Amino acid sequence: MAESMQGLKRTHRCGELSAANIGETVTIMGWVQKNRNKGGLDFVDVRDRSGIIQAVFEEGKTDSALLEKAAKLRAEYVVAIVGKVERRSGAVNTNISTGEIEIIPQELRVLSEAETPPFQVEENSKTKEEVRLKYRYLDLRRPDMQRNLLMRSRVATLTRQFLADEGFLEIETPVLVGSTPEGARDYLVPSRIHHGHFYALPQSPQLFKQLLMCSGCDRYFQLAKCFRDEDLRADRQPEFTQIDMELSFVDVDDVIDVNERLLEKLFREILGVEVSLPIPRMTWQEAMDRYGSDKPDIRFGMELRDVTEAVKDSEFAVFKGAIENGGTVRGINAKGQGGMPRKKIDKLVSFAKDFGAKGLAYIAIQEDGSVKSSFAKFMTEEEMKALIDAMEGENGDLLLFAADKNKVVWDVLGNLRLELARQMDLLDKSEYKFIWITEFPLLEWSEEENRYTAMHHPFTMPMEEDLQYIDSEPGRVRAKAYDIVLNGNEIGGGSVRIFNPEIQSKMFEVLGFTPERAQEQFGFLLTAFKYGVPPHAGLAYGLDRLVMLMAKQDSIRDVIAFPKVKDASDLMTEAPTPVDQKQLDELGLAIVDEEENQ
Repeated sequence: MAESMQGLKRTHRCGELSAANIGETVTIMGWVQKNRNKGGLDFVDVRDRSGIIQAVFEEGKTDSALLEKAAKLRAEYVVAIVGKVERRSGAVNTNISTGEIEIIPQELRVLSEAETPPFQVEENSKTKEEVRLKYRYLDLRRPDMQRNLLMRSRVATLTRQFLADEGFLEIETPVLVGSTPEGARDYLVPSRIHHGHFYALPQSPQLFKQLLMCSGCDRYFQLAKCFRDEDLRADRQPEFTQIDMELSFVDVDDVIDVNERLLEKLFREILGVEVSLPIPRMTWQEAMDRYGSDKPDIRFGMELRDVTEAVKDSEFAVFKGAIENGGTVRGINAKGQGGMPRKKIDKLVSFAKDFGAKGLAYIAIQEDGSVKSSFAKFMTEEEMKALIDAMEGENGDLLLFAADKNKVVWDVLGNLRLELARQMDLLDKSEYKFIWITEFPLLEWSEEENRYTAMHHPFTMPMEEDLQYIDSEPGRVRAKAYDIVLNGNEIGGGSVRIFNPEIQSKMFEVLGFTPERAQEQFGFLLTAFKYGVPPHAGLAYGLDRLVMLMAKQDSIRDVIAFPKVKDASDLMTEAPTPVDQKQLDELGLAIVDEEENQ
């Protein structure tokens, strides 16, 4: 039966006790991790967010009523124990911080009993994620999850402290906003008062933070909740948190400087890792050419090589056709993989096809220098040697080639490079390699919409020297945009914003906006710009993704307290749920069955 605390006060968290407390009488409170009954001897491990401490109830030393009470303790009972800290009578447990001490109880209160949980609350649980998410409150008791939440809290606190010291103001922006036409799908919120009208949940605070610069706030930041109704992956959630910032009277270098120092502080204070400043920079074009990705993982080599020149006279139809269609032939050298079995190579070919490749050509150089290749019969001996030389191929290497339009080749080889790195165990989670990617294309062509779309958003400033190409060659224009990449993950991105009304009008024109539509969608921002707008720039981090990498986790679900699953539902609360007809009537909404809608 549950007892009350009745004035009892906790003196220490479990994991805070040490040999320095020997001889003291302490009060701890927490959950029973396990109770090992050895006949007249009970070893009860008590757990809270700080760690575990062992309490020992022993016949002859402990009151018999207390001993009897202790024998009934089960996993996840909530208890309060008053007792004396003593050095362990048995072997020291080096696996826990309190391993050299134990508590000899004088008082035990059962504050709450517990049913047998659906899974054991333990480190590195092997329980299926679906079960853990259904009982998330139990899952969060696990020490590794507690550490993740603690790290997330520390990242948030240190970020706030650092940015406040740098002169940033923490300002909240609205969560009920107008719908935006560009980017991912909005989550919509119907208005009861304005029938037929909808708010949207913000995909980012972009427009409001620019308005704050117009308002003279100079430097703003916010840990902002953002929402996107898009298909989910391991590192995506329908709601996520941004460390969002905007600065006035700055250019690219100013934004990069403050953010490099922020990252340096976070990694030093939380992980004890020194981030070497300045962080290297690489243009978007160089990143694509070398790594096939605008978020390159630079923890390992295996860079792409353009061998178009080496094979330009080849009669191999795959290479020849790609070059004639304006594409390129590129390859990667998987060092030491020349002996890879054919079955495994076939799997790599299948993997490449998932990213748009029609196939994958290969040369496997054996240890004795002989060559196995999927296309040797179409090449002369001289051409084959020139190709291997261009790839710096050596005995024991596996050379893999893709031939197509640049976009396809980059995508195929960029992803194949990462897959090989996984197979070759080249990805060290304890290594942190940062790089800035700069000079992104301002625009990208959308086949679906048959027009140019903004690679970042319509308010990104073009590089001044490229403005001359905005009408004649829009795809050539580079943006004053920058992403910060860590171990192949984009953890933050931003840009210098357009503050010149003429350039903004031109940008809308290139994106296919009529002046009327631009005014309809962004009128309040364009009007604000008429009253004196400072040059400004900003950046936003994905807090969840940053903490995921710092905590060496594979999914952001492991660093968010209550995440959604892949179909954007919550297994614990069962959201989203139907609502009463009365609520629908008030909002003027009707649910139409999908069959009726077809």
